[in-house]
Amino acid sequence: MKAAAKSRTKVRPGALLADLREACVQAAREVIAERGVEGLSMRDVARRLGISHQAPYRHFESRDHLLAEIMRRCFADFASHLDARPRSADDSEDLAAMGEAYLAYAAAKPLEYRLMFGTPWPAPAHHAGLVADAVHAFDILRNNLRRRHGDAPGMQARADLDAMFIWSALHGMASITRSQAMDCLQLAPGVGAAFKDYLMCKVGAALEVPVDPEAPPRRKAGRR
Repeated sequence: MKAAAKSRTKVRPGALLADLREACVQAAREVIAERGVEGLSMRDVARRLGISHQAPYRHFESRDHLLAEIMRRCFADFASHLDARPRSADDSEDLAAMGEAYLAYAAAKPLEYRLMFGTPWPAPAHHAGLVADAVHAFDILRNNLRRRHGDAPGMQARADLDAMFIWSALHGMASITRSQAMDCLQLAPGVGAAFKDYLMCKVGAALEVPVDPEAPPRRKAGRR
């Protein structure tokens, strides 16, 4: 029995230009899902759609511009997912809900997550739409921390540093979980199941430690 053919985006005859643009984006996502970002080319997108090799250039100046649009949509989708979290007037509870939403998104949409956080930005990364959606996703977390820290001098930097710390911690857990590395670490019974809650508790505890973001880092005694 022959294997079922993979579903591919096709452009219907007489399709509008707006439809062609959307079809290019969907076809490009299919290429990336099958071959990775490295396998994406405008020629392959056109071949999948059954159109001329020049047709995609009506909407995207280059392969990198097409990739930038796909990444922008990933950030927009990610931000929408974070915005849809259960809300709480308590900043700590809201932060925990944000962490849960972050990890859930990474688990449910590994391709989108990899495109956002595991793919170097293409040459037109200064594209306003991509930057705006990426910043919006980050601001969902950062604004929570700005409310927590207030407007005193130095607190803007503290909020930025805490946001980077939290994103790094969550990204680390999401990456380890996706790689299945934990399955080979011979962890004590129950550690894997407790890992997420433990990480979130540690993040919450770290946020309570007073740190001066402008102070130089201190070295431990005995180090040179």
